[in-house]
Amino acid sequence: MLILNGPLLSRNINDPDIRAVVEQRFTQILSGEPYDYVLHGYMIVVEPHDSIEFLEEETQCPILHNYFDDTRFGDPDFTPCFEALEEHDKCFEMVFILNDGGFGITIFIPKQSGINADLLVMCAEYAVPATALSQL
Repeated sequence: MLILNGPLLSRNINDPDIRAVVEQRFTQILSGEPYDYVLHGYMIVVEPHDSIEFLEEETQCPILHNYFDDTRFGDPDFTPCFEALEEHDKCFEMVFILNDGGFGITIFIPKQSGINADLLVMCAEYAVPATALSQL
């Protein structure tokens, strides 16, 4: 898992398409301001063989279950807890906003082998296509 506590760390992303989306998001979130972890949050790029448990431990966000009754993905009553989930060509982009000030965690899930299969299936089921506006 790549943890990106600032826009300069996007250089560590090997896939140029995913790196471009991450850099774009940092630009949009910062709006010309210097990066401030408390104000802007951070981003994660999931890597092959990262476990859901490790991702949930890092983010403190439920990924494949919901907050209230621990219903799991695959259960007919499952409701995901993210704020937004968009599909890009090479990845999914999952956003959690954790406070009223806008602190958030954005998780990029590459569409590649080695990524947790349940995570990819859940993303494919719930994601909306990234719009031209969100890609600007």
